[in-house]
Amino acid sequence: MTTLAKAELHEFISRHRYGVVATTHADGSSQSALVGIAASPELEIFFDTIGDTRKAQNLRRDPRISMVIGWDNEQSVQLEGVADEPKGAGLATLKLVYYAAWPDGPARESWPGITWFRVRPRWVRFSDFNRAEGAVREIEL
Repeated sequence: MTTLAKAELHEFISRHRYGVVATTHADGSSQSALVGIAASPELEIFFDTIGDTRKAQNLRRDPRISMVIGWDNEQSVQLEGVADEPKGAGLATLKLVYYAAWPDGPARESWPGITWFRVRPRWVRFSDFNRAEGAVREIEL
């Protein structure tokens, strides 16, 4: 297995506007949702949601999260990490990155109960089934 540079991985993730988020419900069952995403150069993944959704409640109860991003040209990123709802400077940074990817982001602030999540990956794998060798590459964080 070969490694992948953070910049190369960021470039791939940034080409994608959506990701699938998997969380665990209080009863132990899994739940998934499609979310609009943005990524920082540090590979933090940002998305917004309404704060009283089951997805948001699941992440507050258990912040562990899995995501799949992309499946174009037989390539995808799978990651596992921890989600939080940043405040202060962290939230300001999140919004800068998110609004660059989603120009309607500032209008969402008027939505009742809107909140933003940041996912800090702990494990990332890039799958590229076009490569004869090294189809799966991991990145150390």
